[in-house]
Amino acid sequence: MATTTITITLFLFCFITTTMSFPPSPPIQCNTTICLLSNAYGIFNTRNPCPVPSVLYPTSEQDLLAAIAMATKSNLKIKLVSSFSHTIPKFSCPNPTSNALLISTSKYNTNIEINPSQRTVTADAGVGLRALIDRVEAAGMSLVAAPYWEGVSIGGLVSTGSHGSSWWGNGGAVHDHVVGMRLVVPAGRSEGYAKVVTVVAGDPLFDAARVSLGIIAAISKVTLSLEPRFKRSITFSFQNDSSFEDDFMDLAKKHEFADISWFPSQKKAIYRIDDRVPMSTPGEGVNDFIGFQSTATLTSTAVRASEKAAEKAKSIKGKCTLASMELSAKKFVGFGLKNNKIIFTGYPVVGYQGKMQTSGSCLYSSSLDLLSSCAWDPRIKGLIFYETTAIFSPQKFKDFIRDVKKLRDLNPDNFCGIDNYNGMLIRFVKRSTAYLGQPEDSVVVDFNYFRADDAMTPRLSEDVWEEVEQMAFFKHGARPHWAKNRKVAFLGVQEKYPYMSLFIAARKKIDPLGVFYSSWSEEILLGHVTDKDDGCALEGQCVCSEDRHCSPSNGYFCKPGLVYQEARVCRYSSTAIE
Repeated sequence: MATTTITITLFLFCFITTTMSFPPSPPIQCNTTICLLSNAYGIFNTRNPCPVPSVLYPTSEQDLLAAIAMATKSNLKIKLVSSFSHTIPKFSCPNPTSNALLISTSKYNTNIEINPSQRTVTADAGVGLRALIDRVEAAGMSLVAAPYWEGVSIGGLVSTGSHGSSWWGNGGAVHDHVVGMRLVVPAGRSEGYAKVVTVVAGDPLFDAARVSLGIIAAISKVTLSLEPRFKRSITFSFQNDSSFEDDFMDLAKKHEFADISWFPSQKKAIYRIDDRVPMSTPGEGVNDFIGFQSTATLTSTAVRASEKAAEKAKSIKGKCTLASMELSAKKFVGFGLKNNKIIFTGYPVVGYQGKMQTSGSCLYSSSLDLLSSCAWDPRIKGLIFYETTAIFSPQKFKDFIRDVKKLRDLNPDNFCGIDNYNGMLIRFVKRSTAYLGQPEDSVVVDFNYFRADDAMTPRLSEDVWEEVEQMAFFKHGARPHWAKNRKVAFLGVQEKYPYMSLFIAARKKIDPLGVFYSSWSEEILLGHVTDKDDGCALEGQCVCSEDRHCSPSNGYFCKPGLVYQEARVCRYSSTAIE
């Protein structure tokens, strides 16, 4: 218990202390013999390395065109990565056995052109979201939709279906505010092996290009629609969770940017009351979300050490104490909302759209050491977690929540493991015509949970998270978010996106030679079932069907689910027979 107390003290301290963060390291690291690609969480390198034969850093569309032409002429496979690299599936990783070229857009990030008369902005693919928002706001305009995390590039966030939360207007997904794109695609010898293609709404390739996962072409420039600059007012309303699965549609219809944060172990649902207000409304508020603030390295490592100690001791109560204290602390500071740019003094918090829609202050710093950073920075041995994101039809969402409540009620403490990672975030995304966008008005459920240092180490309450995951994707037919999730979430994904065949046909037309293909991306896109190895269920690489897919040597055996009995999960037991 002493370790938990120290951790809580440190965690509360980080909420009320402003520190400068150490910027994340680049996703591509090279030595004299090899380059390795990782995502921002360091998972590629530590668990499943992604070697990169060669890397190019274009600074202009002409450079990008030349890179694609060279690779096409030389029969190289091409993959692209941004300077941020927060995508969890390995879409950016080339085939390990093929000649390949990795193109980074980290230096292709200069041009942002605003057209006030048409209310549009056009940006290079590598432009960061925060840079775009700040430029747009300075011109008296606002981008309506954006993800909550701003550590993404324009090309990356559009191609992976990133979103905020809204069923209003064009909705919460950024790609549904795209009005045009410039793509660089492979071509024949007569066209110089590569060419630039412009697509706009109504073009045959437009709906394929918007959410393209980096496997259909290289995005060069993106044009987004804008609106006159506006303000928002945010209030978090704390409710018990007895009926939120029945209330959510009313909330989404009444409030333009509403969401719900659900903390199952504490039976709390927090409603985000979030709307536009007149520009004359007083307020210079800022959204500096707690989870995306700079965190003292000592705090991040202490929290991780505490989690690992609880895991080793199989101590659910330790995690529950931390979860309860964290929620109280977050409530006290308004989850990072700041009135008048300084501190949280009470609701509502009113501010300009550009300061309220997205955050990520841990990205920026002039610090020269690792005194503080993003809490998950792999260099500090801080937080490591899975992220599951399931996208439901409204009715299926209701049924899913009711099933999760049944599982929760068997032992609420089992859910403390997500409540100390911000619980379940519930957002709203509107129907899209993009082939890999959402085919209906949808509800998105996103939650994080502990990931072990070693891929073969089982986790506390492992069976609970596996059952919730399988409930979502198998029983209730949820669609996976393309930029998140463990591999099992993508099983059968082709049947869940009704325009998948149109996307694949468009891909074959644009890239008939498969220049942008890789075995990693094909496994995800096509939802392939692969061979099952010992321990494969521990990392979500498979659904267990035999004990060896779990960790019998550590007392984890393949068992049916407790509520969804068709699930097959790795559950701890002192013997194989319960």
